[in-house]
Amino acid sequence: MAQFFEVHPDNPPARLLKQAVALLQRGGIAAVPTDSSYALVCQLDDKAAADSLRRIRGVDDKHHLTLLCRDLSELANYARVDNKQYRLLKAATPGPYTFILEASKEVPRRLSHPSRKTIGLRLPEHKALQALLELHGAPLLATTLILRGDTEPLNDANEIRERLEHELAAVIDAGACHQQPTTVIDLTAMADGGEPIVIRQGRGSLAALGL
Repeated sequence: MAQFFEVHPDNPPARLLKQAVALLQRGGIAAVPTDSSYALVCQLDDKAAADSLRRIRGVDDKHHLTLLCRDLSELANYARVDNKQYRLLKAATPGPYTFILEASKEVPRRLSHPSRKTIGLRLPEHKALQALLELHGAPLLATTLILRGDTEPLNDANEIRERLEHELAAVIDAGACHQQPTTVIDLTAMADGGEPIVIRQGRGSLAALGL
């Protein structure tokens, strides 16, 4: 049964987040708030947890999962980033954007896109999630919390607990999130002189990035 942690969105108690981190480290799946919507997260290097995350979400291995990172330095460990890509990332982060980049060797092959060898990466702006990532000390594997048959992400922590209490180890309740997904931008073409490709326009402003 999922443990429920009610925290302030801007000043979350480290004591509670440490308990959530411990559950993740034991292979659990958690529902966490982000600067776009709630997401499901697990440890990057836990195959069983990643399989459970895909099963709960109802997606296969062709669906891009996302790495939630603490900063650009950490992001650059898990993706191949050239100078032009880095400048765009620096202008956009932290914020409600997901970037598709070529995965580095630090990303397990089972997690990158099976044909393109790419991965989604994100530097979230949500204070409670930033604190969780800092306490965890490594990226978390994530996917938007949209359940099979639903068209919108779940946005109420109590409903998340009610519907998934036997599937999750933890629910972090920091209040309602923005009901708008991230803007998704594929940066892989930039490595060969191409332009960024907007896959989905969401909460993140394209004008702010000159796109």
